[in-house]
Amino acid sequence: MSDIVISKPGQFNYENRSWIRLLEFFKQENTMLKNRLAEVVDQKADRDFLALAEQFQNKFIVKDEFIDELRHDINKQLDEIVVNPDRLTDQKLLKNQQKLRNEMVYFEKEFTSLRNEFNKYLSDYL
Repeated sequence: MSDIVISKPGQFNYENRSWIRLLEFFKQENTMLKNRLAEVVDQKADRDFLALAEQFQNKFIVKDEFIDELRHDINKQLDEIVVNPDRLTDQKLLKNQQKLRNEMVYFEKEFTSLRNEFNKYLSDYL
């Protein structure tokens, strides 16, 4: 039986690729939410609903922008890990990995909260 060696570069690589997959899921989910909003707006055209619909649309756009920025930052970190795996003792690289972890946790919570708020609003409104 061979020994499996798990290295810090390997772990960071795995962690970052996992985040990229998760962000793809959130991007698709956000698209579905925007499509659902468009469907409902086509059916309900009263002023109160349209005002809140616009607020949700703006929030969904902001989430898309944040996903793109986060994906860019993660890909940049991945490139650094692949090109310079010896630098993983570099404090800047370690701090950046922790920063990305924190941003992913924050984003997951915020996105889930927005999705729940939107679904509850539609359930109450329709």
